[in-house]
Amino acid sequence: MTDVEVPSVRRWPRRLRRLAVLGLVVLVLASAPWLWTMLAARGHVYAEADAPTADVVIVLGTEVAADRQRPGDRLAGRLDTAAELVTSGRAKVVLVSGDGGGASGDEPAVMTTYLAERGVDPGRVVADPFGLDTYDTCARAREVYGVERALIVTQSYHLSRAVTLCRHLGLDVDGVVARCDGCGAALLAEKSVRDYFASGKAAWDAVRSRPPAVRSPADPAIQEALRR
Repeated sequence: MTDVEVPSVRRWPRRLRRLAVLGLVVLVLASAPWLWTMLAARGHVYAEADAPTADVVIVLGTEVAADRQRPGDRLAGRLDTAAELVTSGRAKVVLVSGDGGGASGDEPAVMTTYLAERGVDPGRVVADPFGLDTYDTCARAREVYGVERALIVTQSYHLSRAVTLCRHLGLDVDGVVARCDGCGAALLAEKSVRDYFASGKAAWDAVRSRPPAVRSPADPAIQEALRR
C-alpha cells in the first residue's frame, strides 16, 4: 500500500494566515470604487436644513408608483426636499432627470407634476427625459443644459456616488440628503448594498469617460428659467 503524505498540522496556521491576507487584499480591491465615492464626496454632503445655495437643484429620478401617475415613496421624498429648497430660497430652478420611457412610467413628467402640486412654479422646472442613470444625469446636466454649479438631491445611500460622479464630470455640486418617509431599515440596508456594488460601474464609467447613452444638442432651458 502506498503511503499518502498528510500535511503537517503545523502548516495549517500558516496557510490560514495566507488565506486571510489574500481575502483582505481582495476585499480592499473590491471596495476601492466605493471608498473613492465616499472620500471624494466628503465635505459636499449636507442635511436638508444645512444645505448651501445654488441656482439649480438636480433631482435624480427613480421608480414611480404603480398607477404610473404618482411618485413612489423614495421619489416623493426627493421631490419634497427639492421643493423645500426652492421655497426657502436656496435654489431657483429644478432639473428633474430620469427615464422618460421607464418600465414604471415617465419619471420626469411625474416629477414635474408633483412639484407643481407642491407649489413650485412649472416655469422653474426643467425636465430631462434621458437621465437614464446617475452618470448620464450628471453628464447631460453639464453638456446639454450648461449647469456648472448645483445641488443634487437623493437618498443618503445614493448621495455620495451621485456627488462624486457629478464632480468628476466637472460640476461643482453639493449633495442634499432627501427625505425617505416609509424607508425601513431593511430597505435602506438593501439599497446600501446595491449602491456598494454600483460604485464599481461608476468608477469604470468615470475611468473610460463614457459618453451619456443619449447625446443631445445644447438646451438653454435652464438659463431661460433662471431669467424668469
